Amino acid sequence: MDSSHELLRTQDPRPVGDERLQGSSRFLLIADHAGNAVPETLVDLGVSSVDLNRHIGIDIGIHGVSQRLSALLDAPYIFQRYSRLVIDCNRPPGHPTSIAPLSDGTRVPANLNLSSLEARLREEEIFWPYQRSIAAQIARMRLSGRAPVVIAMHSFTPKHGDYPAPRPWHIGVLFNRDDRLARPLIALLEAEGDLTVGVNEPYAVDDSGDYAVPVHCEKGGLLHVELEIRQDLIESAVGQLRWAERLARLLPLALDASEAASTASVTG
Repeated sequence: MDSSHELLRTQDPRPVGDERLQGSSRFLLIADHAGNAVPETLVDLGVSSVDLNRHIGIDIGIHGVSQRLSALLDAPYIFQRYSRLVIDCNRPPGHPTSIAPLSDGTRVPANLNLSSLEARLREEEIFWPYQRSIAAQIARMRLSGRAPVVIAMHSFTPKHGDYPAPRPWHIGVLFNRDDRLARPLIALLEAEGDLTVGVNEPYAVDDSGDYAVPVHCEKGGLLHVELEIRQDLIESAVGQLRWAERLARLLPLALDASEAASTASVTG
């Protein structure tokens, strides 16, 4: 391809990061908004470094939680290095917020009046390599005899719009059609006694506005859940470790409960 028709150059980081692809766990962690890198050709998108470090540019704290959780579970972890403002890897291509010209009131100049070629380059060089990496890992785990259990990792802001701060939920457990893993995990989180758990709060999953759950999980019949952790709880390394330890303890219990319920329904 002509270099004038390339987005990423040799000095830019690879879009896809991964850890423990050979891990022994059935859990597969993914983080669509783990990073806030911007290709050099896009000149920081015309927004400030402050904005790139805000929630509009990155899911604050979630990469640290996911790395620690991956280590505790010995679970494969795949993450996106580029900012959601470059292209949102949890939105179907062509969705109005896939390449957002405005995010939480902040204009993104490099996303205004984008040509079809410019949008396609972001899809081809950032979005699709990430999705292919997830699909390839799912296939590898299936071939090894371990049907993967996908945990989509996200974080959310303590305050958003007119909602009074802080939002009441410490963690949100999100699902669409399939709640086989979500329901036992919700019960376990609520039993902790110190958490307000959002059920499809502060967001919900659907076919039109989400990619990972409908495409990678539901179409393949995989056990899965999408998690949203409030950002003020995981801004620090201490908070990230606490949440990783909690999830490393509860996720295997939720998986056991889900599979026991499935077995009971078949034998019953």
